[in-house]
Amino acid sequence: MPRTIVDVHVLQTVPPSNLNRDDTGSPKTARFGGVVRARVSSQAWKRSTRTAFEHLLDRTELGVRSKRLVELIGDEIVRQDSSLGEKAPQLAKDVLAAVGIKTTPPRSKKDAPEESGYLVFLSARQITGLAELGVRAAHSGDGVSKADAKKTAKSEHSVDVALFGRMVADDTDLNVDAACQVAHAISVHAVENEYDYFTAVDDHKNADAEEDAGAGMIGTVEFNSSTLYRYATVDVDRLQDNLGDAKATRRAVEAFARAFVTSMPTGKQNTFANRTLPDAVLVVLRDTQPINLVGAFEEAVTEQPRIASAIERLAVHAGDLHAAFGETPVAAWAFGPGARLDPLTDKVGAQRRNIDATIGALGEAVAARLA
Repeated sequence: MPRTIVDVHVLQTVPPSNLNRDDTGSPKTARFGGVVRARVSSQAWKRSTRTAFEHLLDRTELGVRSKRLVELIGDEIVRQDSSLGEKAPQLAKDVLAAVGIKTTPPRSKKDAPEESGYLVFLSARQITGLAELGVRAAHSGDGVSKADAKKTAKSEHSVDVALFGRMVADDTDLNVDAACQVAHAISVHAVENEYDYFTAVDDHKNADAEEDAGAGMIGTVEFNSSTLYRYATVDVDRLQDNLGDAKATRRAVEAFARAFVTSMPTGKQNTFANRTLPDAVLVVLRDTQPINLVGAFEEAVTEQPRIASAIERLAVHAGDLHAAFGETPVAAWAFGPGARLDPLTDKVGAQRRNIDATIGALGEAVAARLA
């Protein structure tokens, strides 16, 4: 049975920066093709994509990932019925217990609402629905139905839950398989991390003529600069299963494509002002399987200009793979500045458009296939 797969490939140049740090504060790296590459973890870019959803989708279509579920559901219970203020925390605990999520008092704060032992991803509609069960139980005195609580927690998933999935350790029946996969971004070339030595002046001390001229603080910040290859894929059929609505699925695909392309992790952003937009974006609609094109950069790019060379490499590799494995994309679109994108139209058959036209055409194609 033909599938509907959306692959998003991005080439993006980032100036000196530290987008995503490891436990020592150094920019993350990975060894690929025998050399060290700059790396940005998939978790970091998924987080920035989810954050961008807040400007692209209605709040009711999104979720909240938190351990403080008693507080979240309790607040919603009070919003629905202000007379239940004192009972709200206990009602929220009862609702979560009926779902199968255990809560315990937090270690750090006394008299604070109980928390789950791990982060749980719930949609805004699920929080509202669970609160309604708590209100109903308070007025009926019958307690919270486990069947109703589980049904509420398993229905009306938000776009971000449907895309990125959910794992509930206490009850695997509440798990949601992710419809989206995001690769770790890596540089198309070798990198060496560098160090910025900085000093900070003590303004008050500096104004005193009798004080020495030494700095109030000294330190170092590690950084690198790179042209990154980024890749993500969305299984539209899985997304449709998770959301249960074709129109919501189209909105989710369009929002994800725009958010993934234009978002950026915020690590050390104030220090480096490193926010850029991609040099080239290739969106491919397939009916077979996802295809990561990172093999184009197994041999590190050394040619200049680097961006044009990377785009050429990407286009040639995609064309060669399609020819070798009989892959014929349903459709492909490319956008980015300048004439450097010509190889993507010539060798991949991508239609050259801007971001709005590409996302519009992608949404129409997805809607047609879902119909």
